[in-house]
Amino acid sequence: MPDPSGSPAGELLRDELDAAPVTSSELAFKGKIWDVRRDTFGYNGASIVREYVDHTGAVAILALDDEDRVLLIKQYRHPVRAREWEIPAGLLDVHGEDPVLAASRELAEEADVAAAEWNVLAEFYTSPGGNNEAIRVYLARGLSTIEDAFHRTDEEADMEIRWVPLEELVDAVLERRVQNPSLVIAALAAHTARERGWTSLAPADAPWPRHPSNWTGGRQPA
Repeated sequence: MPDPSGSPAGELLRDELDAAPVTSSELAFKGKIWDVRRDTFGYNGASIVREYVDHTGAVAILALDDEDRVLLIKQYRHPVRAREWEIPAGLLDVHGEDPVLAASRELAEEADVAAAEWNVLAEFYTSPGGNNEAIRVYLARGLSTIEDAFHRTDEEADMEIRWVPLEELVDAVLERRVQNPSLVIAALAAHTARERGWTSLAPADAPWPRHPSNWTGGRQPA
């Protein structure tokens, strides 16, 4: 029997993947890192035009050591004029690269750390009304230090690294002292998953149908 909200009893709450038919798609702006795409698509009998940042997607890593401390980095982010505490992350800008391999590479390049155990912790869209950026967050454990440090440039040249207890990180999130979305989501997801015995984790190679590269409809090449 349906509940008062109209949802069938027992139905799991989930997003519905549903690509509206795209009648035209063009590159509105070509950027150094990201592009802006202009799509015309049909929806509810209307022809709608929307522009959005066409993103490569990204991975982020919550690296947790044997003392339940999380690896954080502090990096300058020019659009928000702030040096944010973040978890290691990086773009999926190498064509065909496995996301977990990209995550392993980013963890090494940003923090000189390797991990023996990988699981999917969370996934999210950063701003689905304005871009198609999909981020997969991995939980990395079994950590070790890489001796040959990577050479870092630009905003990464002066990154600060800190190991923070997971409980302390959650406090910083709830008290709004840290704002980075990957960090916020990863911290809360890890805290909850740990309380549930890590039963919500998925294998590192779990399918990722929400990533734009896996869409079967909608976007068209320029």
